[in-house]
Amino acid sequence: MAPAHCGRGAWPSRTTSSVRALRAPTVRMRRPGRVHELVRALRRAGGGCLQVRGGVCSDAARPKRPRTPCLRPRGLIGHPTPPQDTGIPWVFSSPALLCTPLPRAVSQPPRPCPPGRVPQAVSPQAPRGHRALSLPQVVSDFDLTLSKFSHGGKRCPSSYNILDNSKVVSKECRTQLTALFNHYYPIETDPQRPVEEKVPHMVEWWARVHKLLCGQRIPRLQIAEVVRESGTMLRGGYETFFDTLHRHNIPLFIFSAGVGDILEEVIRQRDVLHPNIHIVSNYMDFGGDGLLQGFKAPLIHIFNKNSSAGGSASYFQQLQGRTNILLLGDSLGDLSMADGVPGVQDILKVGFLNDQVEEHRERYLDSYDVVLESDETLDVVNGLLQHILCPGDREHAQGS
Repeated sequence: MAPAHCGRGAWPSRTTSSVRALRAPTVRMRRPGRVHELVRALRRAGGGCLQVRGGVCSDAARPKRPRTPCLRPRGLIGHPTPPQDTGIPWVFSSPALLCTPLPRAVSQPPRPCPPGRVPQAVSPQAPRGHRALSLPQVVSDFDLTLSKFSHGGKRCPSSYNILDNSKVVSKECRTQLTALFNHYYPIETDPQRPVEEKVPHMVEWWARVHKLLCGQRIPRLQIAEVVRESGTMLRGGYETFFDTLHRHNIPLFIFSAGVGDILEEVIRQRDVLHPNIHIVSNYMDFGGDGLLQGFKAPLIHIFNKNSSAGGSASYFQQLQGRTNILLLGDSLGDLSMADGVPGVQDILKVGFLNDQVEEHRERYLDSYDVVLESDETLDVVNGLLQHILCPGDREHAQGS
């Protein structure tokens, strides 16, 4: 995500208004047949019903939402068993979108299951794309993926924003950071520019931000206080997410273009910094006097989050055999985070589409398996993890 923005927890007026106009949380999939078993489990975990927009099922044709949780797709009653993965949308021959309005909190949290009870397959009928998640790992972005994008109609700070909105950064420096944002952010988000053209601008942006922050002589001892006063928030359900991965000994690799010291402190202060977590990010370099003097190499920006960044390749080599991946991101640059994993068999990509939704929806749907809009929780991800790690609870969910 971008290293700096304007104002305390604010965003330019255009985006602020769109944040305040957020709709109900929605899941979108272009090819739901690839993950139909996981989607069915998610529907049960969330207590909701799948809705189909477009294709052969119109709004008028859909039955009214039942009072009790529905265990079959709305509009598809009579088709309890999804078809095999054919590369076309679920049950339909026309390009329909499968949309799942989600509750903001899971009505009945999934039952915890014994650690280490990992299945050999998602299910006997699971499609080829995601059938063997027996030794998975999770690769995730942090800013605006694990942390919230907005709360109460206001933009939440990223790890860089936590610094530039704090008392350790002067007003003059904050003004300069805002000017950099106004210049570079349109380049980052311009859908007409190829990534290759954006990269040198991103390197220049991050380097200039780092230089400004180093000029502030930020004390190491104030990092914890800066985070406590920032108002940053992790997405709803974060405790379940972190604790589930820790309990099942599933590695969580956080690959962030933010500030490593800040995001690590955020996780620590939420009491979920477990030993299964490995972080690669832009870490501060403090001198003998405890003051910020630079940032450790390599510089990580939004478009080089891949095996070329130091630390990721050696980490993935240690996890040979864990060739099934759940990837979480909020930008198209996050799609390459797992490129260094050797011998990948299956990868399920979940994308949080936070900003400029209408402009970027088609590209996200073409790139991610599941796209989440206006969802400030990890309920979807937790539902998927529950299904992958505890398949025996599907019968419990069905009977409840």
